[in-house]
Amino acid sequence: MKNLFPNLGVGVGIRPEFTTLFLDGHPKSVQWGEVISENFMDWSNGFKIRTTQRLEKMRAQLPIAMHGVSMNLGSADQLDMTYLARLKELADRIEPAVISDHLCWTGVDGKNLHDLFPVPFTRRNLNFLTEKILKIQDFLGRRILIENVSSYFEYDFSEMSEWEFLKELLQKADCGILLDVNNVYVSSVNHNFNPYEFLLTIPKERIGQIHLAGHSKLDGYLIDTHDEDVCSDVWQLYQWTVKNLGFYSTMIERDDNIPEWNILEKEILKIHDIQTGALHGRSQDLAATI
Repeated sequence: MKNLFPNLGVGVGIRPEFTTLFLDGHPKSVQWGEVISENFMDWSNGFKIRTTQRLEKMRAQLPIAMHGVSMNLGSADQLDMTYLARLKELADRIEPAVISDHLCWTGVDGKNLHDLFPVPFTRRNLNFLTEKILKIQDFLGRRILIENVSSYFEYDFSEMSEWEFLKELLQKADCGILLDVNNVYVSSVNHNFNPYEFLLTIPKERIGQIHLAGHSKLDGYLIDTHDEDVCSDVWQLYQWTVKNLGFYSTMIERDDNIPEWNILEKEILKIHDIQTGALHGRSQDLAATI
């Protein structure tokens, strides 16, 4: 079946440290960029206006993906239509390649807890989330991507696995997935499941984007911190994904301890190497350090 989303190539999360680089003409190793939606949604002051104007300038040079952290899909709260109206206004202005957010809840009763909490995988919640996503897509006038999150606890009353839940949700809500391979790996270690079973269950045609990132270890758990290089196990999982599921828009996500561009670009070039190797049937030595 044909993929529902275009393959943009290799991208990167555009953080403030790299804004000037992308304003002056993006590096040849990068075909698209991703920004955090909320950073550009408040135009009530001069700083935000200038920031959005910079985003428009970058958008004129390369495709931009808008990635949100506040849609609060999994909360019992009703949809925040004020938030969605601001998101749509930005999307209409920027015309992004894709809009995404996380399959999680971030707060209740209008209070943002500033974390990404997993949802329970129940039939009732499946129907609840389907209705929410369909309303969001109808309002925005486009399909969105939902991202699988890293998790550090599970609900005793869940009725199915995360990957079974995702498969049904993607089909019922007619949306796509932002497949975070690092999050798959982190959760597989924390909850002792097979990450390849997770990946094999996801409908290939609904994969719209892939995230790669680094993580840290704390008190016996892997934590999705985005402040380290991508580890060899995640590279291996990504190589398997490319070989067995196909090529998808893929990017490096780095939010803290951000290195100089020439250091980060080595990871971007590694994505190119893996894709080229898969295309020509060659394996890569993923155990080698960058």
